[in-house]
Amino acid sequence: MQTPSLLILGSGAAGCTAAIYAARAGLKPTLIRGNQPGGQLTITTDVENYPGFAQTIQGPWLMEQMEAQARHCGAEIVEDHIVKAELSPENPITRKSDNPIKLTGQSGQTYTAPSLIIATGATAKWLGLPGEKTFNGKGVSACATCDGAFYRGRDVCVVGGGNTAMEEALYLAGIAKSVTLIHRRDTFRGEKVLQERVKNHDKITTLWNHKVDEILGDPHPITGGVTGLKLSNTQTGQTQELKTHGLFVAIGHQPNTQLFTGQLDMDETGYLKTAPGTVFALHNGKSLPGIFAAGDVADPIYRQAVTAAGMGCMAALDANRYLESL
Repeated sequence: MQTPSLLILGSGAAGCTAAIYAARAGLKPTLIRGNQPGGQLTITTDVENYPGFAQTIQGPWLMEQMEAQARHCGAEIVEDHIVKAELSPENPITRKSDNPIKLTGQSGQTYTAPSLIIATGATAKWLGLPGEKTFNGKGVSACATCDGAFYRGRDVCVVGGGNTAMEEALYLAGIAKSVTLIHRRDTFRGEKVLQERVKNHDKITTLWNHKVDEILGDPHPITGGVTGLKLSNTQTGQTQELKTHGLFVAIGHQPNTQLFTGQLDMDETGYLKTAPGTVFALHNGKSLPGIFAAGDVADPIYRQAVTAAGMGCMAALDANRYLESL
């Protein structure tokens, strides 16, 4: 394995883009793929909104191409899952010489470098129903802006009661025939302005005090898809079936930041904080030299492949400037 000047943790759109730019700059980056190589795009089927492709492409194929491009540019890509990160946040200056950033993999291998790009992404929270896997990409989604266009003029459902669920419902209302917002409680948790917009939208119906028990549909891998939901009332237990073409699960995302607890600043939901207008990671409110956060791991708002790729580019360029300064 080469001795890198830059480690990239994560192999989604942010990590691969960072590897491409870093390798072209001669930084000899090592990208560590992690437990879900390719990130969330590998569990997405049809992709229509990534720039440069007039026809629909497949998410796994797109990530294969990004990784192949990174390799072609000179990045080393290794298979490992990091279980420990030592960033020396209290004394970052020592990373210039005898105390570099140190990552320990599940394999027992250690990786050291003076600079690190964290691109570990975020994981969508799911309901835990078997049908979520069966119909993923065939009627079940966790991203309205990614997949909403496939349901133009059709009936869809959104599950959740916070800002994310209401934003997804409002977005889908501009595309779909109708939107049913399913919430297990009798009040929303989100912002008042969003609540008013949802309540006053003629395409959105809110089903209070209900939960999804089962996703119904045809499991055929090619022609199949979601046809409805089995619901139950959380107060009375009464069940019903609701016809729908799509289910959007909007109960939040979990950023993959557990490795950095106590070492890097995070918001209340665990997303890494960065210095305003940059991708520099923060420790105690101050930029941490040589450590950058890119993609969904630091982005609770947009969560798109193209924005993640853009942040990966920014991180690689900033890492190059930082390493040149050493």
